[in-house]
Amino acid sequence: MKYANVDRIYRTIPLDNIPWNSETPPDALVELVQDGIVRPCKTIDLGCGAGNYAIYLAGLGFDVTGVDSSPTAIKIAGENAKKRGVRCGFIVADLLGNLHEVKGTFDFAYDWEFLHHIFPEDRGTYIKNVHKILNPGATYFSVCFSEKDPQFGGTGKYRKTRIGTTLYFSSESELRDLISPYFTIRELKTMEVSAKYGPHCAVSVLAERR
Repeated sequence: MKYANVDRIYRTIPLDNIPWNSETPPDALVELVQDGIVRPCKTIDLGCGAGNYAIYLAGLGFDVTGVDSSPTAIKIAGENAKKRGVRCGFIVADLLGNLHEVKGTFDFAYDWEFLHHIFPEDRGTYIKNVHKILNPGATYFSVCFSEKDPQFGGTGKYRKTRIGTTLYFSSESELRDLISPYFTIRELKTMEVSAKYGPHCAVSVLAERR
């Protein structure tokens, strides 16, 4: 199996021990909202996990749909939204599939530290899917691990994590080549991101759908 079974991770590992699960929205996403770069609109959270960031945006008036391949994660996300008293839609779908489960199109899409779970040979399919479900002029925001990051004690492009996933660490030029055929890139940079187990180095892309 090329990719780890993410549903098994959500079934067998407590949420607090899943490295990417955090209830606190990332500063970079918060800044997009606070700076008015994205305003409440129809939004899709790609690889939403337990729905924390979708719930954050929904609380600010965004009309959010979260998508994840893990039925367990989607169930947890729905329960979390209900507990927080916000309305979100959550859908089980493979973001490398045909996305027939996703109805309509969106004005803002983001994948927060999801893209590094997708290997280069599948990224073309992924970015075409993102393009397909966005309206012309829509905003796309993506953050993934940088090849400059020393995470997991490695310097290679592929690195294994302690929970059994394998991640691909990207360069800025790789992401430019991936995204620029479909989107106008507004900002592409490498930045430090704070996270559960300490800061790491990530590549951030802010783009507009053509």
